[in-house]
Amino acid sequence: MSTRSDPLTRLFPFLVWWPLLNGKNVKSDVIAGITGAVVVLPQGVAFATIAGMPPEYGLYAGMVPAIIAALFGSSWHLVSGPTTAASIVLFSSLSVYAEPGSAEYVTLALTMTLMVGLIELGLGLARMGALVNFISHSVIVGFTAGAAILIASKQLKNFFGVEIPRGGHLHDVLISFWGEIAHINGYVTVVAAVTLLSGIAVKRWMPKLPYLIVAMVAGSVVSLLINQIFGSETTGIATVGALPSSLPPLSSPSFSLDTIKNLAPASLAVTLFALTEAVSIGRSLGARSGQRIDGNQEFIGQGLSNIAGSFFSGYVATGSFNRSGLNYQAGAQTPLAAMCAGLFLIFIVLLVAPLAAYLPNAAMAGILFLVAWGLIDFHEIGHVLKTSRRETGIMGVTFFGALFLELEFAIFAGVLLSLVLYLMRVSKPRIISRVPDPRLPGRKFNTDASLPSCPQLHILRVDGSLFFGSINHVQEAFADLDEQHPEQKHLAIVADGINFADITGGAILVKEASRRKARGGNLYLMKVKKGLWESLESCGCLDAIGPNNVFQSKTAGITGIFQKLDKTICQRCDKRIFRECASIPRLSDNT
Repeated sequence: MSTRSDPLTRLFPFLVWWPLLNGKNVKSDVIAGITGAVVVLPQGVAFATIAGMPPEYGLYAGMVPAIIAALFGSSWHLVSGPTTAASIVLFSSLSVYAEPGSAEYVTLALTMTLMVGLIELGLGLARMGALVNFISHSVIVGFTAGAAILIASKQLKNFFGVEIPRGGHLHDVLISFWGEIAHINGYVTVVAAVTLLSGIAVKRWMPKLPYLIVAMVAGSVVSLLINQIFGSETTGIATVGALPSSLPPLSSPSFSLDTIKNLAPASLAVTLFALTEAVSIGRSLGARSGQRIDGNQEFIGQGLSNIAGSFFSGYVATGSFNRSGLNYQAGAQTPLAAMCAGLFLIFIVLLVAPLAAYLPNAAMAGILFLVAWGLIDFHEIGHVLKTSRRETGIMGVTFFGALFLELEFAIFAGVLLSLVLYLMRVSKPRIISRVPDPRLPGRKFNTDASLPSCPQLHILRVDGSLFFGSINHVQEAFADLDEQHPEQKHLAIVADGINFADITGGAILVKEASRRKARGGNLYLMKVKKGLWESLESCGCLDAIGPNNVFQSKTAGITGIFQKLDKTICQRCDKRIFRECASIPRLSDNT
């Protein structure tokens, strides 16, 4: 399954899958949508709590944004809505400007949502969907693990019923909690522990049941029993409070320039992380279903969903790992399933919103402990630690940055480090010497250092593009070659590993060609790709190197270059590594 690329379907991508709907597909999508709507109910309340938003906003973020993202995105299985990462960055960024849960705080959240949506939409329209390819997956792994620990630490006060000042870093929270251990509320702790343990038990022994909902109900029932036996004034068990049983109300972000300036860094950080999350989930599911994901279209869909969400009381939404996976496993066939999940959530909220009055904050803390534990991907962390030092460094920087820095800076640090390490890799293209190997069929080229080489011609293979970042490495290779083999005045570069050369890269080749011509030699290019040919031609470097010095095959290259070698040297050469060498009679040293 792949999306067509004509302008109409790029503008309205749902035109691709809408004609495929039939009775069977609609039934599968409706069932998957109901499942998704039920699952997002406890998650939405939990994520809103993490974000410092009123609980109902977590549910609103799973309604309109999910529908818009499904209509205008590219993935047929991705489900958008509130996520842990976006929620915790939102809280970290906004809590310094306003009291969480206050009207001012909500306005700031809506403003950030609009800004994130506009940035996402702009990147999508600019066709920058490949941007996420340069952000290492280790950034996500490290950040979510760090965020999980922060989530658990922020809920210590609700889990144990103690007072901990808001807004502190991890060490501040732990120090404050240590000082409050003597004041732990046993009633609250029992409710939280029952919630946590029941969720663990259901997930392990009854995996088909929605463990978060079962845990939420168990905690609420225990809370009611404890209050009934000991009295609510004695137990001190606080509840979330009844949620508004209404459709998502219209809302308005702030358009203050000061607010926009303050929120710009965090908005950019959330955008980078949210887009990486959404596209990676979409591609992962696409690999299973056989669908090709258009990163640019996914940017557009995510952008439109957040823009719409900011005016329908939703805060930052992006692709959800667990809800998207569940949507696929539940049999979803088209994006109609995600749309149904958003629609059904509206009706479910209208029915169950009043019941939130019986939901204790301690039970929410137990649920968030479960959510936090599920975020830590121990398997992937172990895989990264075993296989790559570079990726381990990226993961570690992001993980510890999330724990001890502002979260948006942790994301920037991880992304920046992944880009730096990528540039370090591409700035050092692989450069190896090659010689014909008479032991191989057709005398194929080999890198065996024990094989003899031509005393006049050196052959290098370059694997990597020639651009401003790699020219220093290439120049060093040329200098080393001069130092080690000054007699080899001719240089041939096997260029099928070079995709392109920018102006600086082309200039280096021209400079090397000129230098070798001055010494009586020359520079040659063999097996030149179309991209390299066009880039050298566009900057005028091809004419400077000499079109007659560019060959489309190694055979033609060796034949052409051999004609330019000094035959008096060939006559006394005992290497005879080319077939063409046989045409030159060898003279003895005494001749």
